[in-house]
Amino acid sequence: MLPATEIKRLQRLRDDERFRRAEGVFLVEGDKSVREFVDFGRFAGDLYVTPDWAGWKREPSDHEQPYTFHETTDTEMARISHLPSPSSILAVLARPVPAPLDLAQLRLGFTLALDAVQDPGNVGTIIRIADWYGFDRLLLGEGCADPFSQKVVNASKGSLARAELHRVDLPAVLAAAGVPVLGCDLDGTAVHTLAATPAAIVVVGSEGRGLSPAVQAAVTQRVTIPAYGRAESLNAAIAAAIVCDNLRRLADSHRT
Repeated sequence: MLPATEIKRLQRLRDDERFRRAEGVFLVEGDKSVREFVDFGRFAGDLYVTPDWAGWKREPSDHEQPYTFHETTDTEMARISHLPSPSSILAVLARPVPAPLDLAQLRLGFTLALDAVQDPGNVGTIIRIADWYGFDRLLLGEGCADPFSQKVVNASKGSLARAELHRVDLPAVLAAAGVPVLGCDLDGTAVHTLAATPAAIVVVGSEGRGLSPAVQAAVTQRVTIPAYGRAESLNAAIAAAIVCDNLRRLADSHRT
């Protein structure tokens, strides 16, 4: 059983994002998602598990990162969980220290860049999209949602474990990138007309305002997704997925 003070701390971590940041941690809940983070091998922290959970505690582990197990009752898990139906495992993991961005990396493979994307659900889904399409890194400009906020973690469905994230001065980085910078814009050229390229940066703008003027100045080509119906616009994450899909299709066809 957990001490009352530990339960209160976990409840505060669950409810108070500022407290999570001050503690330097983030929360992951659910067997599949927690395994994604532990198996990737660059996270450390505490795992809270219920007695009926048959997991790593009884398995040999070759993970380099330390994990401390805490057995809880079902009642305690219900008190600390942020889910309507509590799972059997909750992880409190240390936020990774971001590595500095080497601009030369941008000339290798594909990069997704977010320009003031504030909706945490969109940020988490875009992280998942980058993972699905094998994008090498994500750049987060000023005004983007915290990638380790609870809503982003949940929406990423474990893909956050593998994401290479960089908080950057986005206009300055894009201007110095030396590769095509494709900005998602309703007034751009059709994404279906893109040429194959071995490296590029796809920039997704704010849900309400689109690309900021400073970022627009660094874009080398504006791209749009042709509309065949009457919808006003697409969700930022959906637009990102369609552009990523086209880039990957072109890259694959160019190699064959």
